[in-house]
Amino acid sequence: MKLSIIIPALNEEKSIGSVIKSIPKIYHDLIVVDNGSSDETSKIALKNGATVIIEKKKGYGYACLKGIDFLKKNPPDIVVFIDGDYSDYPEEITKIIEPIFQNKVDFVIGSRVKSLRKYGSMTPQQVFGNKLACFLMSHLYKSNFTDLGPFRAIKWKTLESLQMKDKTYGWTVEMQLKVLKRKISYCEVPVKYRRRIGFSKVSGTLKGTVLASIKIISWILMYHFRN
Repeated sequence: MKLSIIIPALNEEKSIGSVIKSIPKIYHDLIVVDNGSSDETSKIALKNGATVIIEKKKGYGYACLKGIDFLKKNPPDIVVFIDGDYSDYPEEITKIIEPIFQNKVDFVIGSRVKSLRKYGSMTPQQVFGNKLACFLMSHLYKSNFTDLGPFRAIKWKTLESLQMKDKTYGWTVEMQLKVLKRKISYCEVPVKYRRRIGFSKVSGTLKGTVLASIKIISWILMYHFRN
């Protein structure tokens, strides 16, 4: 199976090189989507062998959609999404894709379980938000998800069928909700998690935390009653 990796990145010059170097050389494409950085993120990513594309419109979803659009020219079999802040362990990509390689499921989430998380790697608001979102998905969608972790893998054809739309904070939960609604096979794989390098643009600010929480909860509630 042909594997492509998409790394959304905004001002991650201190971490992006470590992320790229830690990824096992099992991929066909490694794409860093620079989401309008004002630092050396693109330069360092290029130096470390990544393909760099630019998405000037700020937003996690914008960056992911740009990466997907790029891959349409030469589609892979599997796409992995991983953040550029070095909070995940890129070498665990092999764990993330294994259930798909074995043709057991179409979609895999890297679940940041408490026993594998470094102390302080997730803020209290992140932990609470994850628990609330997963609680709501469990009751409204009969979901087994325990995390909204951005470290994930999905079959290309499945990803295309989801017709992803969210441009900002709701990207991860949109994908999970559509997987649930369409009864697409999925599973979670426990992964390690550490303190990110640099400053979080979402959980690191009150504004980012509030906006992300509103967007995620809105997606869960509105998608349930609208569809």
